[in-house]
Amino acid sequence: MPSESGADLSRRLMSKGLLLKRSAMPLVESVSDLDLLIERAIANSIRLLDDDAVKRLIEMDSASPISKSGESSNAEIDKRKTSHSPNVDEPLQNKSGRVIAPIKSNEIAPPPRPHGLDHYSIQDFPLQARDVDAEIEIHFDITGNSVTEGRLIDMQSCFMDRLSKIRKMIIETSIPRLPRRPIRISEAWAERKSRNSSASEVTLIGLVEFKRFGKNGDIQFAIEDESGSVECVLYSKSEWEKPEYRYHPVNDGLLDDDVLGVTGYFTESGRLRATDIHRPSLQHHEKARAGSQAAVSVAFLSDIHVGSRTFLAPQWEKMIQWFKEDPLAKNIRYFVMTGDGVDGIGIYPGQERHLQIKDLYKQYGELARMVEDLPDWVDTIILPGNHDAVRPAEPQPALDPEIQQDYSDVTFAGNPSDFSLHGVRILAYHGVSISDFVSSLRSVTFEHPERAMMAMLERRHLAPSWGGKTPLSPEPEDSMVIQTIPDIFVTGHVHGHHASQYKGTHVIHSSTWQNQTDYQRMLGFQPRPCILTIVNLHTHAVASIPFV
Repeated sequence: MPSESGADLSRRLMSKGLLLKRSAMPLVESVSDLDLLIERAIANSIRLLDDDAVKRLIEMDSASPISKSGESSNAEIDKRKTSHSPNVDEPLQNKSGRVIAPIKSNEIAPPPRPHGLDHYSIQDFPLQARDVDAEIEIHFDITGNSVTEGRLIDMQSCFMDRLSKIRKMIIETSIPRLPRRPIRISEAWAERKSRNSSASEVTLIGLVEFKRFGKNGDIQFAIEDESGSVECVLYSKSEWEKPEYRYHPVNDGLLDDDVLGVTGYFTESGRLRATDIHRPSLQHHEKARAGSQAAVSVAFLSDIHVGSRTFLAPQWEKMIQWFKEDPLAKNIRYFVMTGDGVDGIGIYPGQERHLQIKDLYKQYGELARMVEDLPDWVDTIILPGNHDAVRPAEPQPALDPEIQQDYSDVTFAGNPSDFSLHGVRILAYHGVSISDFVSSLRSVTFEHPERAMMAMLERRHLAPSWGGKTPLSPEPEDSMVIQTIPDIFVTGHVHGHHASQYKGTHVIHSSTWQNQTDYQRMLGFQPRPCILTIVNLHTHAVASIPFV
């Protein structure tokens, strides 16, 4: 296997839906045929590559060993001993004992692209965008529809609406089906003395009220519904180490205000001893496709941060020139910016010394000029983020009409926004809640924000935790629930870059246009700026174009 850095190796595996534990990195690096290892992992439904999983994959029978040591398994040696006809993939021996090298054709591989990005084919992006009329349908946008007054009754209504929607998903989609019909917590509590053994288990569905970890890896938590609350304990045991439980909450953690189904029985102390936890079942999603007459593309970008001293202006000009000259650019019909178009004013203490443009309206005016430089065949959709001049509480409305008047041919939407382009459903969210997922789930890091996005899809909610790092508006109807699985799910905020598929949905974490900030340098975080991610709405081909 060609030499790859640990980060490149992790990104390559993540593009195939595989997660690599740091401790297993040396084992994977010792493998001579990484593609074969990936094939074996996918064929055996192994998604987390820890030490044990990698060892099992290396030791599996195969026509060709994958260990760099070149040692064959006993089964392979026996096969060669009993074989009467040589195989072109095996060494040939003559009577004198000399070993003749195997006869193999050399495969010509394309050179690696900058930043380890995947190759793409221009044939997957066939149409000229200017020949296709725009077709944008907004399914949800909070703009003009926010009705909360911030009262206690609004908060209660928001959480009960969330519980009702996700409870229905758990009941209707769980695979395997729930072991028994869920009942209210108050009903289970009244019957707790008769539900005190594994033979008389009960299933409850509620919101996580609190959680903490015990000394032995146990999780202690409480759930509540409309009728009451109950404390639960989920004991760690060897069963949770099985591959099918790699993403089970006992291994990854829980988020506050998550909606969970819990099956278990009551102990003498009045706790519910959980034997299983249930979420809505996320099966493979069949993506919608635009018709062949609308085989145009959408480009994604986030966190441009115009006005900051670290905004990368020369790279933006390079991209504008690319739009005018490159054949792929001629296929881009839509340009989606998922928040933080400007750096804003007063977002954090001492921000002024980091600003190149210190007037908010001038920042938006400069962004309008930059958007105007895009070709006339490109329709732009702009969402707000936490640096923009809107309320910080999510869901956020679109930018103020006074700001919008400087822009022409731009669609302004709220954050999050659920819309379709030629029938392809897109869920666009700036992504502030990624920070809550990082602080609560062991598998999620800022280097891998796509894992937070996958957790959002699994939970059917963009930002479960009230009172965490994500300010939330208590709308009577919880519009942060993911009621329809999107064909494309896109976020930003973390200044990384990722493009892959998760259970059939495109998971796109949009790149930034801002260089490393002082704060990121202090944390040791290196952003991945100036990468434009493009998805064709008909072929669903993906291209990532770097401009640094």
